[in-house]
Amino acid sequence: MADSDQLQVILSDGRKIAAQKVGTDPETDLAVLKVNSKYINQVAKFASSKNLVPGQPVIAVGSPLGSQYATSVTQGIISAKSRVVNVVNEQGQVTNEATVIQTDAAINPGNSGGPLVNEQGQVIGINSMKLSRSGDGTAIEGMGFAIPSDEVVNILNQLVKNGKIVRPKLGIRVLDVTDLTRKDKKRIHLPNNIQEGVAVFFS
Repeated sequence: MADSDQLQVILSDGRKIAAQKVGTDPETDLAVLKVNSKYINQVAKFASSKNLVPGQPVIAVGSPLGSQYATSVTQGIISAKSRVVNVVNEQGQVTNEATVIQTDAAINPGNSGGPLVNEQGQVIGINSMKLSRSGDGTAIEGMGFAIPSDEVVNILNQLVKNGKIVRPKLGIRVLDVTDLTRKDKKRIHLPNNIQEGVAVFFS
């Protein structure tokens, strides 16, 4: 989306309308789009995520596998309210950690960016990702994750104001040696017999 020249939003009745990009945050995969208000009859309301309780019923809304299945809903519960997971970039490297809501509501490709709502229809998170396999290749079901609404609102407010998110950086990158690419290992001349530990890269 960051490099897109033209954007469209598909409404619940199937109509497509033009949208303008206000701001994007690649780290959380969140964005703010602007559309003509004459097409909008109702908007979703956010509820604070700080009062969530494990076992609380939730519904995930999204478009699994694309617009053909738009506004699909799946039901589940909150499995954990503050689960810490690794953030992985396009190269498969762990770049950060994120605190997310864990749910067993089915989340599939295309659900990302859709709301996770409570029984009152209030948004308590934004669906982000799912865990389908463990590190040893074991298939996993019912482990989806959503960005908590309190964090979402904070990010969206910054995007509306500044068009981007500015995060403080230490100027270093720390990776577990098991997450290093061949290029990284060659760069730091890491011996093949080193299987544990962390590598610190200065930028």
